[in-house]
Amino acid sequence: MSTPPRRRRRSPVRSTQAVKEPQEPKAAKEPRRAKKPKEPWSVPRLEEWGLSRLQQRLVVGVGSVVGVVVAVVGFILAVNAIGSTYVPERAASSAIGSQPRPDTYKGWVSPKLFAPIAQSEADPKPLTLKDVFAEKTLKGDRITLQLAGTHLDADCATAVWGQELVDLLAEGGCTQAARGIYTSSDGRYVAQYTLLNLRDTASADALVQTLTTLHRGGWVQILEADKAVFPVGGHTEGSGHAMGHYVGLVWYGRADGADPGPRDDFLSLGLTVRGAEKAVFRRVVAADPSAAPAP
Repeated sequence: MSTPPRRRRRSPVRSTQAVKEPQEPKAAKEPRRAKKPKEPWSVPRLEEWGLSRLQQRLVVGVGSVVGVVVAVVGFILAVNAIGSTYVPERAASSAIGSQPRPDTYKGWVSPKLFAPIAQSEADPKPLTLKDVFAEKTLKGDRITLQLAGTHLDADCATAVWGQELVDLLAEGGCTQAARGIYTSSDGRYVAQYTLLNLRDTASADALVQTLTTLHRGGWVQILEADKAVFPVGGHTEGSGHAMGHYVGLVWYGRADGADPGPRDDFLSLGLTVRGAEKAVFRRVVAADPSAAPAP
């Protein structure tokens, strides 16, 4: 009988995996620190000008903050497209062009004194230059004005600029615009007076009140004269006065366009040029003789 082959003993298989060394226990995780809330993003100078944070980001994205402070006027129109209702006055001025207008304006509605001519029907006689500017010299307490030129327009639209103002005059039934330009005897001041003939007191009151803001986008045209030159681009002031169905627009300033100084009495200047309104008072008496002052 043959002997069965012997089975070879297998040597124990050595593990190829490295023996893991005991690891140190992990340190306890530190608690996460609460994130500080982000401070609202803002540029102080733009914040002062009334721009929202979204608008500030848009403007600052165009350039550095320093550049924006200088150039923000140029970008303000684009900024408005995202909803701002605030426009700095200088930006508003550039938007309407270079047409001359007063830097400040105040308007007054018609006093009861002018009730007899509340309707143009009660005062149908047309204005004339001889009537409105009968006095060639207007004397105030400290200022004397000399009439340098006059003009009467039957179409009020030709005496003003600004479409909104043109439309407002058309709605108010404006039929005449009489303009006169003055210069002071010393040549220091220039002033212009415009008398508008409207339909009624309601139209006159609406005009002087609307011009409180509208004067930035519409005003009377400068009357050209050899001896009186209005300071285009200089500092001027204006006012509007409703008198029954009439509106008197006063406009004045220094001939050199400079801001008024301690020697300049603009209040007296404005009152002096209103001497042209004597023509309106005469019409009140003509419509109601009882309105004449007692002798």
